[in-house]
Amino acid sequence: MATEPPRPALPAAGRPEGGCGRCAGGGRGEAEEAAAQPALGASSPGPAAVAAAAAAGGRRRGLNGCVPLSHQVAGHMYGKDKGGILQHPDGTVLKQLQPPPRGPREQEFYNKVYDSDCCDSILLELREYLPKYFGVWSPPTAPNDTYLKLEDVTRKFNKPCIMDVKIGQKSYDPYASAEKIQQQVSKYPLMEEIGFLVLGMRVYHVSSDSYETQNQHYGRSLTKETVKDGISKFFHNGYCLRKDAIAASIQKIEKILEWFEGQEQLNFYASSLLFVYEGSCQATTVRLSDVTLAEKRGVPKGLLSGGDILEYNNNIHVINSTENGKIEASVSKGLSKFYALHKKAYSKRHHSQLSLQVENLEQDNVWKSSTCITQEHLNGNVIPQLEKVFCHMPAEIKESANVEVRMIDFAHVFPSNTKDEGYIYGLKNLITVLQNILDN
Repeated sequence: MATEPPRPALPAAGRPEGGCGRCAGGGRGEAEEAAAQPALGASSPGPAAVAAAAAAGGRRRGLNGCVPLSHQVAGHMYGKDKGGILQHPDGTVLKQLQPPPRGPREQEFYNKVYDSDCCDSILLELREYLPKYFGVWSPPTAPNDTYLKLEDVTRKFNKPCIMDVKIGQKSYDPYASAEKIQQQVSKYPLMEEIGFLVLGMRVYHVSSDSYETQNQHYGRSLTKETVKDGISKFFHNGYCLRKDAIAASIQKIEKILEWFEGQEQLNFYASSLLFVYEGSCQATTVRLSDVTLAEKRGVPKGLLSGGDILEYNNNIHVINSTENGKIEASVSKGLSKFYALHKKAYSKRHHSQLSLQVENLEQDNVWKSSTCITQEHLNGNVIPQLEKVFCHMPAEIKESANVEVRMIDFAHVFPSNTKDEGYIYGLKNLITVLQNILDN
């Protein structure tokens, strides 16, 4: 699977940045806005479409090469709504500042948390759970348009799976009008009881090498009875449930919950958690021990009955090893072709005994512990065993999943002298739902 070319270094966090910068995902606008991305073009464009495209090109040139965020899952969409999120070549996200008082309030929040002179331990720890902040940016052609310059949380991922979940029992702040309160409550009456709302998701399916997206209407359709299945959809890659990503997400949320339970400075309303995990398969090694598939049938190594040959197949290559007569299969890309590889050959292996040992190759080290999964009779079907290896990893190795959970959207953050019980309630309920998905 192709990887992206090296990207330029990011600016230092907390410094206001002038001129142009690149952005790529992670931020989100007002939570209640539509999440469906507008079409980028149409077939057989007429003169009006051509003129619109030229105008759009002019706007992009005016933004020094910034383009609308390609993988935004919720919030204001650039070119469709009043504000929006942009991508830009230096690896940051540009989130357009909302009208007062929301925009200035969010800017003030970031300035306070990322103040270089900050010595408040609560705020210093909070930085760990937010996108990095690089100040504000304005396009040279529109100096009055202000954008927050933020870290792209998805930047390190090859196939990012992204979900935006609004947290808390209320999606309106204490100063909201009666009309605003009624409007927000009517959008999702279960918010107070459930404590969170799925605003959108984008899930990579290994089987089809494509993405499935859901907008805020999907989240609002979830009930107490269906919210568990609704969220589990985010962690299903088309083949199996990514329990490793679920377990890692729970650990991240628990750290954020611990922070909330220890602070009485701030209350958050209409704020979200952004979930990101790697949808493509991580580098993994699978060892088929006891006997090699080839030796089991008494045929030369690398050659299977019927003329099937174990070889490079764009996804898996099999190495004949003299040590203990093992075959090592190094898997480093998607599972789709891996599952399809020589199914016919595997189907002939009735009554095979195989031991599958998983070793994850991390960036600087390997797992200190590994796990064996053995099945007496595979009955010719190795795919369920591979699903156990890749998608149902044991508890002691789940933390290795490449997952990010960050807090975003701070237009409704207010000083307080009490714990944020609404946000805490939502976090606890979300953890419970994720744990139920994991356990069941």
